[in-house]
Amino acid sequence: MDFEDTPDEAAWREKVRSFITEHRDELGDRSDRGHDDVRSRQREAVLYDGGLVGVTWPTEAGGHGGTPMQQAIVDQELARAGAPGLVNFIGIGMCGPTVIAHGTQDQKDRYLKRLLRADDIWCQLFSEPASGSDLAALRTRAVRNADGDWVVNGQKVWTTVAHLADYGILLTRTDPDVAKHKGLTMFVVDMKAPGVTARPLRQMSGGAEFNEVFFDDVVIPDSERLGDVGAGWSVAITTLMAERFSLGGGGGELGISPDAVAAHVAEHLSSLPEARQGVVRQRFGRAFAEALATRYTGYRQLSAISRGDMPGPEASAGKLSGTATARELADIAVELLGGDGAFAAEGGGQWQAIQASLPGLAIAGGTNEVLRNVIGERVLGLPPEPRADKNVTFRESIAVAAGGSEAPAQKEAQRA
Repeated sequence: MDFEDTPDEAAWREKVRSFITEHRDELGDRSDRGHDDVRSRQREAVLYDGGLVGVTWPTEAGGHGGTPMQQAIVDQELARAGAPGLVNFIGIGMCGPTVIAHGTQDQKDRYLKRLLRADDIWCQLFSEPASGSDLAALRTRAVRNADGDWVVNGQKVWTTVAHLADYGILLTRTDPDVAKHKGLTMFVVDMKAPGVTARPLRQMSGGAEFNEVFFDDVVIPDSERLGDVGAGWSVAITTLMAERFSLGGGGGELGISPDAVAAHVAEHLSSLPEARQGVVRQRFGRAFAEALATRYTGYRQLSAISRGDMPGPEASAGKLSGTATARELADIAVELLGGDGAFAAEGGGQWQAIQASLPGLAIAGGTNEVLRNVIGERVLGLPPEPRADKNVTFRESIAVAAGGSEAPAQKEAQRA
């Protein structure tokens, strides 16, 4: 790929940079970042009105009809200016693309522009306590009542900003008597509806952006369904691919800036014993090179998408390698603080807070183990792992997982 801006990209970059400079006071800096303050929503509205949010979304969905490379330039310039991230990043990166792909026109009209301006905050309700990384094993049930609406009961966990969200996309099980991937249905859920309870989970970084969410007889109109009944897995794949690309496929930094760590190393390296300095230089140089490889691999994918090509495996590979590199960079940054590095993350140390938050990134958007399977099976062509729940219904798979006898369908498949 060409690392230089084209004339059109250079003109766009100058436009973006000028807008950020002009609205510097309204945008604030990274110290202003917060999910629960009015200013965070106002900041996103300013960026949207300036054409810097929803850059690649189609105009009919409230976006600006731009290219992935234009979005990358926006991300680069916001990072260069030290501006805080978007408050509605889950909605923009994951929920919105799902509504665009599978929602009705009424849903698009009601939700998308408000989502882009952060008038409404969105969350993604997928993970559950009993299903781990096996998303299709979820147990939250949606049962249709006599009025044609759906009544939902169950629990989700590790849901980012659910305690602040206005809406969410909710994956449920609507038929336990078919294979587990076939009995799922997706909905838009009002997070302020009766029966929805979000409880923040305190993290070791000191923050509480994740939540466990309970659904107790929550009524969801059928008009809020995304896709067909039983087709929730294909809808969820749209969400997961969008999430994976937003985390690891766009050439952005995963939780930490290698350039900022480079400045930190330069500032503190001389305080180390001379023999130790060489070790740190070597270690940091290796991590910095790996971070650049992840960044430029993401740029290569952006270039391919800009040419009209389909996304390749770079998003999964970028997310996998990027999270490992980010953790190494954070470890180096904290170690350079010496004794001060022992202070707790909530004490205000930015490097400690980043270090404490990064293990969660290895789970978000697909665990490292899941991504290795994706790369191994779909890129390298390796045989898939054995599955005990293949050719059985979800109800039967629960019995197998609980240590019961083999399900009838499984026995029949083995006899055949």
